[in-house]
Amino acid sequence: MQVSVDLSLYPLQEDYIPVIIDFIHRVQLHEGVEVLRNQMTTQLFGEYGRVMAVLTEELRHSFETHGKAVIVAKIVNGDVRATP
Repeated sequence: MQVSVDLSLYPLQEDYIPVIIDFIHRVQLHEGVEVLRNQMTTQLFGEYGRVMAVLTEELRHSFETHGKAVIVAKIVNGDVRATP
């Protein structure tokens, strides 16, 4: 099953931009997950199991490396890019 995920990461620290950039760059290193960015969110597309595994790994890394953060995620089954 394909999935579309819309993410917003809010690090709870003053210097938050490097934390967000690090998270996005790390997610982009994974094969099988397409990443699209805009000024408001990061969007992930791919097979459900793969996308969720990448999110689990990279959120854990971000939390352990950079500390507390809030993540807001909207998850849709299917590829929303294919919807007219």
